[in-house]
Amino acid sequence: MMRLALAPATIAPMKITTAFAVPLIRSRLADCAALNAELEALFLAREAEGERWKNPDPLVPRNAALYESVFNLFDWPHPAVRRLRDFCLGELFRAVAELNGYDQATIARLRAHVECWFHITRKGGWFGAHNHALHSWSGVYCVRDDEPDPASDSGRLVFLNPNQGAAMFADPGNMRLVPPFALTPLKLRLEPGDLVLFPSWLMHEVLPYEGEGLRITVAFNARFRDLGARPPVLPLG
Repeated sequence: MMRLALAPATIAPMKITTAFAVPLIRSRLADCAALNAELEALFLAREAEGERWKNPDPLVPRNAALYESVFNLFDWPHPAVRRLRDFCLGELFRAVAELNGYDQATIARLRAHVECWFHITRKGGWFGAHNHALHSWSGVYCVRDDEPDPASDSGRLVFLNPNQGAAMFADPGNMRLVPPFALTPLKLRLEPGDLVLFPSWLMHEVLPYEGEGLRITVAFNARFRDLGARPPVLPLG
């Protein structure tokens, strides 16, 4: 059995790098109170109308305390929805440009196909772990969150660590790795006006909401195409 003492201070420090990383973009809409109030009133009115605006075929596990709308929210003509759409998509295109190194001419050629919906969550509501196939980017915007305890896990948006293969063996050599190398999930509490963008392949869930009021969020997925891209030329014969 090998036993080794810590290296003396005279040895040059080692270099530790993060070899693989997942981009998460956090943004915030300033002066959002009036807009959020309009969105909340609209969403509650749609919920009260019954099944017409409810997602008829949910795929991800959830319970009755969570209401999910149909997936065409960003197509609605309401001014509040249009303002939210402009903010969310503006931030998404800005992130895509920065992360891919695209210039303005390239961004101008891109077109996004977007699906969007809202959630109204009451006490006990939760949303199971999932990701979003056939899309490159997803986002969540917070309209309202009445959880009074900011330290609580109630209603947190949780991103699961994608490096699960690293958990195939655990011993004292890797059981207490510090962030960003630990395998623990990332738990976010979104406040009204907060927007988080993340790759659609990243598994995520919403923990049970224990507040006495409401948690209201807007979620969306996007995939892109380049109007200037040429299709491949296939050989004849």
